[in-house]
Amino acid sequence: MVMSQDRSLDDAHRRPDDASDQLVEAVGKVSEATEWVERARGHLFELHQLIGHADLLFGEAADALEAAGAADQADHLRREVVVRNLIEGRWSFQLVEEFDDGYYAAVRAADASARDQLMEGRRHIFEAEMKQARRTDGHPDHSATP
Repeated sequence: MVMSQDRSLDDAHRRPDDASDQLVEAVGKVSEATEWVERARGHLFELHQLIGHADLLFGEAADALEAAGAADQADHLRREVVVRNLIEGRWSFQLVEEFDDGYYAAVRAADASARDQLMEGRRHIFEAEMKQARRTDGHPDHSATP
């Protein structure tokens, strides 16, 4: 639902004069894809925290097993699970760091490049124009800007 340039938008969300509907929509797709990567990154942090917490609980469970007289099971748990790498040579924090330094950095750079080169650095032009097209003039909760 891209619309042609509307001067009632604030300057931060007004499309450049030479930006077509097709270009605004395409850059909007880049932004949308980046937002999905942001969500995935949040899930990666969730994995990191869940696995870390589980590992601490496994350590406590091993201590409890030992205290309950099940030393062999406690030793087995400590040897096979506690502080085990999530994947070869890596704990979850290392996955987060590699993701951030590699894929995530490339996505953020590509998103910024598209925005800087094609939209004069302005963010969310597609969404701002969608808001403008869908709002009800005069409705206090549908105002164009703060």
